Amino acid sequence: MIIVLTGVTGSGKSELAIRLAKKLNAGIVNADAFQVYEELNIATAKPSVEMMMEAPHFLFDFIPLPSSYSVAEYQADLRSAIVTLEKLGRNVVIAGGTGLYIRAGLYDYRFPSLRKVDLSAYEKLDDEKLFAAALSLDEAEAKTIHPHNRVRLLRLIAMALAGEKKSEIKQSQSHQPIYDVRFYGLEVDREDIYPRVEQRVERMFEMGLVDEDRRLVEKYGRDCQAFKAIGVKELFPYFDGKISLEEAKADIKKNTRHYVKRQETFFRHQFPINWIKTEEDILNDLSGLV
Repeated sequence: MIIVLTGVTGSGKSELAIRLAKKLNAGIVNADAFQVYEELNIATAKPSVEMMMEAPHFLFDFIPLPSSYSVAEYQADLRSAIVTLEKLGRNVVIAGGTGLYIRAGLYDYRFPSLRKVDLSAYEKLDDEKLFAAALSLDEAEAKTIHPHNRVRLLRLIAMALAGEKKSEIKQSQSHQPIYDVRFYGLEVDREDIYPRVEQRVERMFEMGLVDEDRRLVEKYGRDCQAFKAIGVKELFPYFDGKISLEEAKADIKKNTRHYVKRQETFFRHQFPINWIKTEEDILNDLSGLV
């Protein structure tokens, strides 16, 4: 049996996943894009070593920090982890909040081999013109991207210029999972979401976020893919003496709130999620299947 446990940042997925794994004889497979990286612990809210000893954990803390890691690599690694757990006679709990990773791993999600294209002219455009260019090349897919998300817009443009419209690829793919899987979302009352974000960021600072980030940046420089994580890049101006620590903290809180909004939208439109509040809700739903 495969279940997905997802939800917005700070909703308590890691703790609930461990409790479920113990009761369901399951292994936990990470579905967070930044918890795959070694050393980057506080900003990513990675489960502690003690937590990971309570149940088998897969795809956590295994990519060297200077390395990059793609959605295609995650897809292969997730499917391999599922095979491993099934051979061990264990159920699978996929836990995390990176919706694209979950979709790529569990659905008929293909990665075309594209020829390299020159994006230099597009990289010079401001956000408004870049979004307009994306609309002209692949209108249907561009409308699903935030106008200020330059990374995704440039990727979409590159695909279109290489002769592969993402909207057409998606239309050709099945909209059903390739596995027998149940999706659960850990629901947090709306009035509690942002206070949780505030508390989460405060805890990160109390745990030593600044010292951890400073040490890693001094060790590896600033160009690591992993340093795009919220809780790292916002501290760069502080390290440079351009803003105060309180201003950096406010930026982290603001960007986390924006990320929560994007997560909510993605989850509700991309997966057939059963929204739950406790582990009992999941266990009751699974009654008779385990």
